[in-house]
Amino acid sequence: MTVPREPVVLVHGLWLTGSAMGYVAWRLRRGGFRPHSYSYHSVRRSLRENAEALRAFSDKIPGDTVHFVGHSLGGVIIQAMLAYCPPPRAGRVVTLCAPHRGNRAAEQLARQRWGRRMLGASLADLLDGGAPPCDLSTRELGVIRGDRSFGTGRLFTRLEGPNDGVVLLSEAELPGAADSLTLHASHSGILLSREAAANIDHFLRFGRFIQP
Repeated sequence: MTVPREPVVLVHGLWLTGSAMGYVAWRLRRGGFRPHSYSYHSVRRSLRENAEALRAFSDKIPGDTVHFVGHSLGGVIIQAMLAYCPPPRAGRVVTLCAPHRGNRAAEQLARQRWGRRMLGASLADLLDGGAPPCDLSTRELGVIRGDRSFGTGRLFTRLEGPNDGVVLLSEAELPGAADSLTLHASHSGILLSREAAANIDHFLRFGRFIQP
């Protein structure tokens, strides 16, 4: 009997498209999952609008279980979905370098009018009020962070403390997470990290990352 392939919704970050998650999708497909790349308007829509659109997208996917993986702003949108309109079906969540607790580099860029326009409505919501708290008591969520300081965030501010070049490790923390992992990867480079992909696969299966 064929074992059903559990679906995984992949949510990209700011200014990107679903193709940015291509390597992660390939690794998950090889592992027996069924990835679905979700593309959204990272600049034009508010955080809540994108959260509700993500929920609507996932509702159309058949199966008893639906997992979610989000990079950067994509992880925050998943967090907002769990707060505003949590899906009724079971499923685990992994976020990659997501600024759950705000982002200093974006705050500096947003001080310029052109910078705030570049960041868009969803990130403006994050900076203005933060991502809404979500209940993780019934859903396992794993946080993967990077500590290789190479990225555009360093162009706008001095990142004091370990960071991935855009997001500080402290900004990527999320209270209530089932597990967390720090890899030597940059903010964008983590999307091509074999170690990150292996740990995503492991967490979606077991609710914990690979032990060192």
